[in-house]
Amino acid sequence: MSESRTPAQVLRDARQKDSRAKRARVLSIVDQLVADEEPVTFTGVARAANVSHWLVYADGVREHIEAARLRQSRTARGEARGQAKAPAGWKVEQEIVREENQRLRAEVDRLKAAVRRSLGQQLDQLGAADLGTRVDELTAEKEKLQDQLAQALARIEELTGKLTEAEDDLASARTSLRRMIRTESQALLPNQ
Repeated sequence: MSESRTPAQVLRDARQKDSRAKRARVLSIVDQLVADEEPVTFTGVARAANVSHWLVYADGVREHIEAARLRQSRTARGEARGQAKAPAGWKVEQEIVREENQRLRAEVDRLKAAVRRSLGQQLDQLGAADLGTRVDELTAEKEKLQDQLAQALARIEELTGKLTEAEDDLASARTSLRRMIRTESQALLPNQ
């Protein structure tokens, strides 16, 4: 008795089958292009096989296309060598140019490193001078703010004292007013 498959398994199997078919189609197109001596390019293969560019760069496919391109380039170079013979001093010239290129690359790398070091030192010097100035500015600002804080605290203490005094005066005035009202109201009341 066979197991029933879930929809996810069916979908996964269908996708794998579709992927295998597309990969086979791509490999077939590559082989056909090589046989027809047409240039093999990733874009050309993707268009001819009617697949996404992603697929032609995927593992297993990319290597096949690169191998075909390498075979084509070797064949083209071999034909070019057979058709035109290089001058006698060509290899010597190539070696001289190669050595000169290596020397120039080394010189460029050395100059880049010197420029980086110089810029780094300049930035460090500017940074140190700027940092000293900034520290002085921040210190002065801190002292100014501390003075303002001390003044504000003294003002708060002074105002708190005045407020306490005013509250005491108000309480005394209320007490006096109550006594006066009581005294007046008793005076106005007929003697019983």
